[in-house]
Amino acid sequence: MTQDPKAASGFSTRAIHHGYDAYGGAGALNPPLYLSSTYTFATTADGSARFAGEQEGFVYSRVGNPTTALLEARLANLEGGEACVVTASGQGATTSLLWTLLAPGDEIIADKTLYGCTFAYLNHGLRRFGVRVTHVDMSDPARLEAALTPATKVVFFESPANPNMRLVDIAVVAAMARNHGAVTVVDNTYCSPYLQRPLELGADFVVHSATKYLGGHGDLLAGAIIGPKDVLDQVRFHGVKDMTGAVLSSQDAFLVLRGIKTLALRMERHCNSAIRVAGFLEGHAKVAVVHYPGLASFPQHELAGRQMARPGGMLAFELKGGIQAGRRFMDALGLFTRAVSLGDAESLAQHPASMTHAGYTPEERAEHLITEGLIRLSVGLEDADDLLADLDQALKTA
Repeated sequence: MTQDPKAASGFSTRAIHHGYDAYGGAGALNPPLYLSSTYTFATTADGSARFAGEQEGFVYSRVGNPTTALLEARLANLEGGEACVVTASGQGATTSLLWTLLAPGDEIIADKTLYGCTFAYLNHGLRRFGVRVTHVDMSDPARLEAALTPATKVVFFESPANPNMRLVDIAVVAAMARNHGAVTVVDNTYCSPYLQRPLELGADFVVHSATKYLGGHGDLLAGAIIGPKDVLDQVRFHGVKDMTGAVLSSQDAFLVLRGIKTLALRMERHCNSAIRVAGFLEGHAKVAVVHYPGLASFPQHELAGRQMARPGGMLAFELKGGIQAGRRFMDALGLFTRAVSLGDAESLAQHPASMTHAGYTPEERAEHLITEGLIRLSVGLEDADDLLADLDQALKTA
């Protein structure tokens, strides 16, 4: 008798096995990759039943594919959610969900600090269609409480925030939003479900750029939304199918399934190395401040310990020489690669003011708590000693 992997509760066991029975799949160890855009019906009655949602089965890969369906089941399980819809990118996940939840006249309250493309979508996209967008510093929940109105339908934030690492108390903010009739959406890209599960803290929806830690290898684009099935059915058949068309290919779903098999191992390595990097930078004479939840000096260190299993592989810091010192430092890096993604095996460095948040005006960056000299690091899987040596030589240049 073989053990039922579904009965096992360990995170890595579920990341590897949930939703797939190799013995029932022609004995193939890895789930098959389904390369079909459309699906057949035995009879017209079967076709009618599937289109009406009365019969299980696939119709067209814009709304479902066996490979993407397995990934959805596995991600929902890992996040502790009822259902999941995967998309062609993280931005596809955010836009597909919000186009479904919001209508003209509604309000969304978002945190002060957001990923640059999310900020652009809210302020240069949703605003054009009659949705009110309000930004509040949610690191102080009292400010959110004061901003909530009867028109508020969605409260949206990242924790930690990209790129300055500020945290939001997920449990407090989610309860506050619910008391005012609003739903909470948390972008959990920085943590992955291995380090943080917002749904367990009271959030209604989680979004991911699965391009990052879930994929883990910098070779795909993908996104995911996890939440209640009734709403995600609307997201699938309205937000994705009709509004954005942000459909994840079965090939990329297959790669994300491969990536999450090693998620726990990779996240442990990312965290271990990031802790060493943060400590090294904090003790360096040329560094003004380090933003990392694992440091005792981090203002929200206690909150990080309550809602994150470990402090993660992302950190930010500022040099005492300001923006010019930051640019010299960036250009001197050898092992750290200058690139704007995160969560890859390779360690990456970026300067938000000239890269991910270049779409903000300088005034908008200041208003949204992103300083001109901020450097963001995604600590990869290389040997930590080599990473420290590279930072040391680059700091000498700065």
